Amino acid sequence: MTFSKIFQYAYLVFAVLFLYDGITKLGKGNGAYVSFALAGLAIFIFFFRRKFANKYSNKNNRK
Repeated sequence: MTFSKIFQYAYLVFAVLFLYDGITKLGKGNGAYVSFALAGLAIFIFFFRRKFANKYSNKNNRK
């Protein structure tokens, strides 16, 4: 497994951590929505990087 795939799954770990942080802050009302937004961004980046990694991998396999 290359470093790019390891970092790709690290975004999911960060998303889970931000979701947990957002849920714990939800009752207190300070910064919960920022944590949820960062979790959403981390999930988006995971799928974005996975799509382009697969696209790049398929391009190299055709040669």
